[in-house]
Formats: sequence, C-alpha cells, structure tokens
Amino acid sequence: MGFAHSHDHSHGHAGPAHSHGHGHGHGHSHAPKDFGPAFAIGVALNTVFVVVEAAAGWLYDSMALLADAGHNLSDVLALLLAWAASEAAKRPPQGRFTYGFKSSTILAALANALLLAIAVGAILLETAHRLFEPSEPQGAVMAIVAGIGVAINSLTALLFMRGQEDLNIKGAYLHMAADALVSLGVVVAGLAIWWSGIALIDPLASLAILAVIAWATWGLARDSVKLGLNAAPAGIDVEEVRRHLGALDGVTAVHDLHVWPMSTTETALTAHLVMPRGEGSDAFLRDAARSLRARFGIGHSTIQVERDETAACEHPC
Repeated sequence: MGFAHSHDHSHGHAGPAHSHGHGHGHGHSHAPKDFGPAFAIGVALNTVFVVVEAAAGWLYDSMALLADAGHNLSDVLALLLAWAASEAAKRPPQGRFTYGFKSSTILAALANALLLAIAVGAILLETAHRLFEPSEPQGAVMAIVAGIGVAINSLTALLFMRGQEDLNIKGAYLHMAADALVSLGVVVAGLAIWWSGIALIDPLASLAILAVIAWATWGLARDSVKLGLNAAPAGIDVEEVRRHLGALDGVTAVHDLHVWPMSTTETALTAHLVMPRGEGSDAFLRDAARSLRARFGIGHSTIQVERDETAACEHPC
C-alpha cells in the first residue's frame, strides 16, 4: 500500500515570503519478500554442478566444459551476492545509514560485473592456448554433462520466476535462463564433435560462450555503474517527469528536480514546484506522490512548494 505525508512550514524573510510544503510518498513492492530458500537451492545445485562440470572438462580435455564451469562458478558467486544484498536491503535505517542498506543491491551488481570480467579473461587465455594446441575432447561426454547443466540452470531459473517486478530477482532469473542456453550450446558442440571428430569445434564453442558472457558482462557493468552514479533508472524519462509535475493544477514552474535509484528496485525524487496561488495543500501533495508512483514507479518522493515566482535554484538544477 502507498501512503503520503505532508508537512507545511512558513518562513519569514526580508523580502518575498515563501511557503514550503513537503510531500513524501512511499511505494511498497508487492513482490514476495523471502527468496532465501530459492537462493539456497540455486546455490547448492550450481555448486555441485560446477565441481562435476569442471572435473569432466579437465579429465576429458574439453575447454568448452571448462569455460561453462567457470561461468557457472561466477553464477554461484552472483547468486550469493544477490542473496546477501537482498537480505541487507530488508534491514531498517540505522545510525548514519538513513536510507538503510537498499543500495547494497547496486554494489552487488557492480561486484558481479567485476567477477564476470575476471572469469572471461582467465578462460580466454586458456582458450587461446587450446586453439594453437587442440586436444581431443570426448563429444559424447561434453553433451551429457552440459545436458545436466541445462536441467539445473533451467530449474534454478524457475525458482526466480515469481517476483519479476523486483529487478534483483529478475536479474537472477534472466542470468540462470541465459546459462541454460549457454549449456545448450555446449551440448550442440559436443554432439558436433562426436559426429564429425573435429576437435577444433571445442575451443571455437568456448569462444562463442565467452562472447555471450562478455556481452552480458558489459550490459551489467554499464547499468550498475550508471546506478552507482545515481543516474535516473533507464525506464524513467526525467523530462517527462518534469512535464508531468509542471502540468499539475496550479504549478507554474518546476526546478531542483532530481531522480535517483535508492536500490535496484526503488526510486526517489525531490522537486521544487512554484505555485503562486498557494494551492499546495496536503491533499495536493498526496495526489502528486500517488501520480508519480502510478505513472513512473517512483515510490519515494519529496516535493517542496514555493509561492514566489522568482524562486530559482542556487545551483545547477
């Protein structure tokens, strides 16, 4: 349920008078809050599979299996980080952490991007070596082991199908779904080697897997860095928000508009609205907060009303 609070303060100045109303709107997600069991099962299944796949890749000289195992290891770490961030985000504000620990989900995304980049570099070095000195991998073994990976990654993805409105949970779902497709690629490569006997297919398949991982890593790194720099979330057009606020009844100008992510799932806004006729009532502030939540998904808004038409921000808006 969403709710809004408003507080009016009058301040006397040696000049034009200003009346300030502060409206605070808070939106709450209806997504299931406890994904602990899903994370626990996903981590356990993928940890066991990483050990099995890495061992098979080493014993049967399959760089594609080793590359996929390295990717799945990063997935285990990613699930652990997402799990830790999800739990930390539930903690209430305390002391100097007046926003709580919601932004830990952004830090987790940055850490996951770094882990993936390290994994890509390590696997790329070994794959380059195998291109010049190809071994003789067992195609049938590759297909069987990777087939198990398809099943495990698909099952893990299903654990996170609910709660798609939570981007942290949605990220875990999409990551595991993509991994199922990567493992399917290794199955195809294994069957191709078994049928043709061409060993070079193995490192080439590894390069294809690396390309998929690198693409996902770049997207994750780009988006998480933007969030870390307090950029407005990708789905929110700041100028459209400005126009929306400017069109509210009685508003003649909007300045000091700021939109930033509190976490990967929650967005905050502050804005000054110039209302010369002084209509900034509690009901107006509540309605403004509700409209921002309904139209843009901005659940935490603080609006200050000013009656002086000459009011301007003292710094870049």
